[in-house]
Amino acid sequence: MAFLKQTGAAALVLVACATTAHAQVAGSFSVRAGATHIAPQMRSGHLSAPSFPDTRIDVKSDTALTGGITYMVTDHWALDLPVGLPFKHDFVGDGAITGTGKLGETKVLPLTLFAQYRFGEANAKFRPYLGLGVTYAKFFKERTTAPLTGLTGGTLANPTTATIDDKWGVTPQVGFVWAFNERWFLDAAFYKSYLKTTA
Repeated sequence: MAFLKQTGAAALVLVACATTAHAQVAGSFSVRAGATHIAPQMRSGHLSAPSFPDTRIDVKSDTALTGGITYMVTDHWALDLPVGLPFKHDFVGDGAITGTGKLGETKVLPLTLFAQYRFGEANAKFRPYLGLGVTYAKFFKERTTAPLTGLTGGTLANPTTATIDDKWGVTPQVGFVWAFNERWFLDAAFYKSYLKTTA
């Protein structure tokens, strides 16, 4: 097994349509659609025996279609729920097995609820915000490759498989909303999810 400490940095650039006029005032909802890029920053433990020493893994980035719903509790405080398609991350060799190529893949659905504080007046065109969220990362459809089986002493009849534990994490966020008019706006944010899981 390998212990993975992942701080997944996700940069969002989203164009959104508000469902109500003056969508940043208390009691209003807004919806958005766009894309999210997740770039994991990994620290991996060594693969379990019979793998040889310093065999670690790295995880590749992915981009997916996403959106979200925001509810303004007050003119400054908001609850934000991102939604979207699952992300697919390849894992590859690192350390002594750098260059071995793709060892497997997993899909992940990170579910996060943010509390945001928005600066400025409710009708301002530009409003920066800070957020703090709780994330539940659901991993599924883990698949492995023949190179991983070979590195870990498996066989064609008994290949090495992988599972990744689902985990909770804390996610700070910084972003801004730029309103074009009462109904259309651009929402861009950067955030990190801090979680540690076992594969």
